[in-house]
Amino acid sequence: MMSKIPIKIENVEKKILDREILRVAMIAELDAISLYEQLAAVTENENIKKVLLDVAKEEKTHMGEFQTLLLKEDKEQSDELEEGKKEVEEMTG
Repeated sequence: MMSKIPIKIENVEKKILDREILRVAMIAELDAISLYEQLAAVTENENIKKVLLDVAKEEKTHMGEFQTLLLKEDKEQSDELEEGKKEVEEMTG
């Protein structure tokens, strides 16, 4: 099942609109990655599997592009991402 956009873009405050656009784009990329990898896992056709996994990899690049832009637009998001990394390192070594 594909995600629904969790907000009504037209109702978003202008000052945070670009951040929300990027988050919606990231949701779409994550959905695409999940879909292509799941389809690749169930097909027995090696050519289809190869192409699906290649496209999923490209979607991961897109995800990174959107995340990079979001982190430039939202300092709090950037700071909290770093905090999350630290917490995981503390918990997992």
